[in-house]
Amino acid sequence: IGRRLLHVLGLSFPLLSRRPLLLCPPVLMKPLVVFVLGGPGAGKGTQCARIVEKYGYTHLSAGELLRDERKNPESQYGELIEKYIKEGKIVPVEITISLLKREMDQTMAVNAQKNKFLIDGFPRNQDNLQGWNKTMDGKADVSFVLFFDCNNENSDLSSVNKTNY
Repeated sequence: IGRRLLHVLGLSFPLLSRRPLLLCPPVLMKPLVVFVLGGPGAGKGTQCARIVEKYGYTHLSAGELLRDERKNPESQYGELIEKYIKEGKIVPVEITISLLKREMDQTMAVNAQKNKFLIDGFPRNQDNLQGWNKTMDGKADVSFVLFFDCNNENSDLSSVNKTNY
């Protein structure tokens, strides 16, 4: 009785049963995203830290990713980001989404179970949201939006707001 072999990528494996063995790549889960929005000092960072600790989310700050990319001398986007920030303009949505997607992909490549993300400071406007929907449709699921709305009296910056410079 001859042995049946399965040939994959130039390697031969003995078949132990009559049923074919299906080799499938591991299924990667889509990122589950929560957008975290609110004004400066509204407590986004504080609450994100608590959610990360209690529920195991990964916190991604759009602003921090842009600043880090701007400082990276090998970045393809660094100079463009610098130009937009100096002019007080919003960085093109494609760049911001590309940085967010790269960070999510890298996080999930290290640990596929770490697929829950808090995205702080994005989207900043309707154009950002439309860009996200167009680029990330089917690639990530937005669970909900956390919006922190507080007045200056309650914000972390209340003492700064009252100081005369």
